[in-house]
Amino acid sequence: MTEYRISGIWKNTDGVITAYAFHRVINTITLTRAEKKSKAQAIATVELAGNSVTTWVWNYKTARFDIGETVTVVGTGTNKYLRSNPDNKLTDNLGHLINFDWIAP
Repeated sequence: MTEYRISGIWKNTDGVITAYAFHRVINTITLTRAEKKSKAQAIATVELAGNSVTTWVWNYKTARFDIGETVTVVGTGTNKYLRSNPDNKLTDNLGHLINFDWIAP
């Protein structure tokens, strides 16, 4: 079983998420550097049996990342995407995560 955190996203010019920043959890306090995964790679990672994925959200008050919500795959066929706790909040589709477009291409 592998545990991952998603800390950020990349969007295309239409504002659609095209890639995700994945970190593999090594132990309770150590994570790997971000690995950019395409939408298809991210979906495959989340769908792989035994993997667990949560968001990793920057907390401005404490100046550190906090573990966020569980990430799942929704949809079927070519209409799949990642989603966290589907309750009609901004955080549902991971659009609230750091936009890495301006940090790393």
